[in-house]
Amino acid sequence: MSKPFPIPVRVAAETPETPEEMETSACASGEPYALMVLGDSMQPEFMEGEIIVVEPEGLAKDGSYVVAFVNDEYIFRQVVQHPEGWMLKPVNPLYPNLPVEGLSVVKGVVIMKKKPGKRSEQKAYD
Repeated sequence: MSKPFPIPVRVAAETPETPEEMETSACASGEPYALMVLGDSMQPEFMEGEIIVVEPEGLAKDGSYVVAFVNDEYIFRQVVQHPEGWMLKPVNPLYPNLPVEGLSVVKGVVIMKKKPGKRSEQKAYD
């Protein structure tokens, strides 16, 4: 059995302030990234501990699973259009829908989910 090895993680120390700093810090902002699902608000479609892959420049449409920035925090929900406007909807009916002004709150679209360590158990989203 091989020993675990550290994986370097790059974390921005502070927000860039000059245009030059912004240009160099945003060079990978369009790259897909992975997140781990925490909590039960998106069950049964997304179980706690599953990994989701998010496309930051993905096109959100009615029914898309998204990462959105609302009320000063990032939230994982399904975006749904109702007659009264757009909503961020949890899959779990125990949680409330969150009305939003529009799709500008969407910061990425989920394109895939995967159970950790299970290569065969993954699902792509369109």
